[in-house]
Amino acid sequence: MLTPSTFTPVINSYLPEPHASLLNGIIFGINLKTTKEFYQQLKVVGLLHLVVLSGINITLLSSMISSSTKFLSKLYSTLITILIIILFVIFVGAQAPIIRAAFMGILTHVAIITGRKNYTLYALFLSFIFILIFWSDWIKTVSLQLSYGATLGIILFGQGKNNNWIAKNLRLTLAAQVFTVPIIFLYFKQISLISPLANLLVAETIPPLMVFGFLTAFLGKINYFLGLIPAYICYGLLHYLVFVIKTLAKIPFAFFNF
Repeated sequence: MLTPSTFTPVINSYLPEPHASLLNGIIFGINLKTTKEFYQQLKVVGLLHLVVLSGINITLLSSMISSSTKFLSKLYSTLITILIIILFVIFVGAQAPIIRAAFMGILTHVAIITGRKNYTLYALFLSFIFILIFWSDWIKTVSLQLSYGATLGIILFGQGKNNNWIAKNLRLTLAAQVFTVPIIFLYFKQISLISPLANLLVAETIPPLMVFGFLTAFLGKINYFLGLIPAYICYGLLHYLVFVIKTLAKIPFAFFNF
């Protein structure tokens, strides 16, 4: 059976650190195997959610898929997007955090494309009741609470007609953090003032990283040379991501512990 551990060595064979750990975290939710300094830098700029397979990652991926299929009807575009998310779950393994992230990603995507806040809020509430009944332990996890917080924020505040991609991404980024920032502060007593800017600067890299990351892992598993081209693309995107993280982490008074 194929699992994330089947493909992480493939990623590691192509990329140096911290690039390999970032990509494995983004596409598989694998714990970071990098320096404490880089982990701290991720905390400072508020980008740790990128490497825990959050609903936001999958929402960004689904947004890219829906954009590339917008020439189809809304129904077909939505069905294709949901199908790809389901295939993603099968590919990386149906583990609880992955199912949870995919579920939240689908809910958020439906909210964005339909613009029906009431319907999606009702579905969000039902999903909470469903999880409470069958997997009550999940409710206690910070990752689930962050996923619900991000989804609720996007549903309530992330929708709007923005033709400018910068304005659109900024709106989504800020909306996702309306409820997640208080949750992070409650549990970890920390806040990143630079997080909105950091998320804005890297948001567009996540969907292509997930696509080319999967291609690298899958093709590289078949033959090393087949995965070279997508691996080079991933390296370029990851190099930019690392640059943003390390640069913004140097800004004084951008992060506070309480």
